[in-house]
Amino acid sequence: MSKILKINGLEKTYTSGNKQLTVLHNISFDVEQGQTFSIVGPSGSGKTTLLGLCAGLDAPNSGSVELCGHDLNTLNEDQRAQLRNREVGFIFQNFQLLPTLTALENVSVPLELQGAKHAAKRSMELLDQVGLADRFHHYPSQLSGGEQQRVALARAFSNSPSILFADEPTGNLDEETGEKVIKLLFDLNKASNTTLVIVSHDLDLANRTQQILRLKGGQILTNQPTAAH
Repeated sequence: MSKILKINGLEKTYTSGNKQLTVLHNISFDVEQGQTFSIVGPSGSGKTTLLGLCAGLDAPNSGSVELCGHDLNTLNEDQRAQLRNREVGFIFQNFQLLPTLTALENVSVPLELQGAKHAAKRSMELLDQVGLADRFHHYPSQLSGGEQQRVALARAFSNSPSILFADEPTGNLDEETGEKVIKLLFDLNKASNTTLVIVSHDLDLANRTQQILRLKGGQILTNQPTAAH
């Protein structure tokens, strides 16, 4: 199997006052195409920072990220954005929906950026798949947290991503809605061979993935296959 994500010697520090705060230290791991992979650890362990670096949303201080065969260090901001639009889906912990756009318009944005001819039709199909056929024309403020998360999920699916990064995809959902979102994620993985990289506090969810990377204090504690492997 080919490696869709290669992380080598990743370091990330921030300046706080006159001090340097190391968030990630010497992080290295690979993810195979089609694999389900989870990143777990206590709050402040660097999980969300690591996910952002993997997706090219931020740049490391040192080390490298190779995503879908591209070394992100060699790409400028526009090139990274183009790569994400072609190959990557991302589900943010706080949804990141555009408040002035309807559910349908939010899902259509990545497709329209690609120049897709049938963006609205495809977006309607995706919203129907996540159970929001009657919410096409609602704005985020008119949707519950669970509904907003499902819009975000449909948007992440819209470009048929090779790899999908999900930051606490069930963190703001009730148990029933969370289970529906999890099923949709794993169905996408199986149907399209989409690689899943999930950050979660939910160990039950993590154990359903094939590999678990455990972080503590910005360093890798363990990186092991699960029973689901």
